[in-house]
Amino acid sequence: MKNHPFHLVDYSPWPLVGSLGVLTLTSGSIHMFLSMDISLFLLGLFIVLLTMYQWWRDVIRESTFMGIHTSFVVLMMSFGMFLFILSEVMFFISFFWGFFHSSLCPSVEIGLQWPPIGISVFNPMNIPMLNTMILLSSGMTMTWSHNSLLIGNYDDMFWGLFFTVFLGFYFSLLQLYEYMESSFCISDSVYGSLFFMSTGFHGLHVIIGTLFILIVFFRGLNFHFSSFHHVGFEASSWYWHFVDLVWLFLYLLIYWWGS
Repeated sequence: MKNHPFHLVDYSPWPLVGSLGVLTLTSGSIHMFLSMDISLFLLGLFIVLLTMYQWWRDVIRESTFMGIHTSFVVLMMSFGMFLFILSEVMFFISFFWGFFHSSLCPSVEIGLQWPPIGISVFNPMNIPMLNTMILLSSGMTMTWSHNSLLIGNYDDMFWGLFFTVFLGFYFSLLQLYEYMESSFCISDSVYGSLFFMSTGFHGLHVIIGTLFILIVFFRGLNFHFSSFHHVGFEASSWYWHFVDLVWLFLYLLIYWWGS
């Protein structure tokens, strides 16, 4: 028994194991780039994925079966997700800052023009436009799913999540195809660096968000959510709408205006 609304977590090995996994993953990435050996990278990836599964399993048990997530705990978790998304906003602002710094006042090293001399940019009306329509559609299906959950329509909730996951994977496949067809690489002047860093990290966020929603989908199949208690669902929805918004800025500034 306790006389406060807080949730004091039990001792857990997952923060330490996850940190070691991330250290192994980053070290393996550097080793893979230098020696073309992916063994250490795969080991780190396996540790991170295993830690994610077991950590999320414990959180799901606490929220769904143990009743530990009180209304105050849910409020604090929502506030934590808001702060996390705010930190991600600052992360992408740094890329846009670098983009405007280089594009509004091109240096002599890149030919005093933007895009730099020798860079053949993408047509913003081809795959980038299609990807924009895909992400906007996925935002609509996510909103449809959320509203369906609020009124207790679980069938529409499942379909909304399914279409959102499908569109997320479709976006990632199209971006991979775009990268394969690119006429420039990340080492081609500041344009290549900014383009692949900004769109690449956004693509990584799309993959993470898609997996996030996929987990929510399977949790929904087990009826872990109700119309008044679904903080995990709301967190995935917020994250996905954030990913949509960042892509709109990427499309308008880098693909369209920047080309």
